[in-house]
Amino acid sequence: MHLFSLIVLGIILFNTLAAIITIFKDSRDIAATWAWLLVLLMLPGVGFIFYLFVGKKISAEKIFDLKEQEHVGINQLVAVQKMQWQQKRLLPPADKLHEEARETVHLFLETDQAILTKDNEVAVFTDGKAKFAQLISDIKQAQHHVHLEYYSFFDDQIGNELLRVLEEISKKGVKVRIIYDNLGSRGMSRHFFDVLEANGGEAEPFFGSKKAIMHSLRLNYRDHRKMVIIDGQIGYIGGFNVGDQYLGRFKKFGYWRDTHLKIKGNAVIAMQSRFIMDWNATIKNSKIRDELDYQEQLFPLFQGDGKTNIQIVSSGPDSDTEAIKLGYLKLINTANDYLYIQTPYLIPDDSVMEALSIAALSGVKVKIMIPAIPDHPFVYRATQYYAKQLLDKGVEIYQYENGFLHAKMIVIDEQISSVGSANVDFRSFKLNFEANAFMYDQEIAHELSEIFHQDMLHSQKLTPQYFEKQSSWLKFKQYFSRLLSPIL
Repeated sequence: MHLFSLIVLGIILFNTLAAIITIFKDSRDIAATWAWLLVLLMLPGVGFIFYLFVGKKISAEKIFDLKEQEHVGINQLVAVQKMQWQQKRLLPPADKLHEEARETVHLFLETDQAILTKDNEVAVFTDGKAKFAQLISDIKQAQHHVHLEYYSFFDDQIGNELLRVLEEISKKGVKVRIIYDNLGSRGMSRHFFDVLEANGGEAEPFFGSKKAIMHSLRLNYRDHRKMVIIDGQIGYIGGFNVGDQYLGRFKKFGYWRDTHLKIKGNAVIAMQSRFIMDWNATIKNSKIRDELDYQEQLFPLFQGDGKTNIQIVSSGPDSDTEAIKLGYLKLINTANDYLYIQTPYLIPDDSVMEALSIAALSGVKVKIMIPAIPDHPFVYRATQYYAKQLLDKGVEIYQYENGFLHAKMIVIDEQISSVGSANVDFRSFKLNFEANAFMYDQEIAHELSEIFHQDMLHSQKLTPQYFEKQSSWLKFKQYFSRLLSPIL
């Protein structure tokens, strides 16, 4: 027994020392550092295997590949717009737009080189069947190219339906390029895109390998963007991935409630630029930017009568500014009347948590909607924990019960709104590659607020009594999950 105790003590000491060395050798924020240390200490051996595949930071080489990419097609526009902002000529008169929107526009110009685009036409989709029907219809009309970037592209009914359409247009000479995330598209056969590629199309995992998911050992950094660009004139951006569950075909989730945008206008320039940067970082030997005769087709001039001002904002581990999170903070701090948020994962960091609390305590009507159905156990329990904390600060929390809520939407004061791929959580702020459309349009903001009110009819408003009735075991899981928040 004495020898056994010494062996156990030795293992514990060795595991503790190895955990400290492993975690502290990399530069990361303090919250994530302690969360990973907790995992390694509580799960000797197993924790290190988990860390090997999930916890290791993205390689410096990959970060360089992303950072070296230029904002193709918009660099000069950024410089011009910064000058226009200084001369107060960038936005319409203050009586037509929330005055503090000017500051938000400038924030994104500085942090993400996100140009402000005007004259955009926007259609909002909240139903997967309607969204994919319109998307497929638009793709069939493509004349020059279709670029798709999705976190999940599944080998199922809708995945194959969309793929067949892409194969058909590629036969006709339309250039099809697809970026997908290996982990998000788990279960896909390596040969899924063979016919498309035989027809001249291209499909590549986001700076990954077409082989096993484990090849890169960087499972924690995912391409979570969801965008489609058609002929440089039509763009889709939002929360829907390509898969049957997003059309409500999975019994587990039931109806899938998401939000997606179809944009026709100059905002597509920014979406195209984002896609090209991601493609060039993924495929070093096939750079779109080197095809000089291609530029007019990639960035056609748009003359339309739309009236929505839009900035396409992206963020990810390749940038230290966390542009989308800063945008969320700006909107929270800007709200005077109301702030509506829909997010499937509510795991805010301290800065967002404090901003939401201050807004509610200051009299702003802060309403947050989360799903009633869990899709990730630890994430859902952490969401419940933060929902209770915010409820105690005066925030109204609604639990959507008509299926699964996957929408990522923020709207304030019927003035400014955001729809995209970024959740209100650590992962979207720090680990994932995300893209959102920030819109400065009263009508769109009103439409999104009305959608929120309609969803409230299918939601339960949570109360302190709701949480008090929960079992001690459930409360423990919520508190424990909260400790892992920075790495969920």
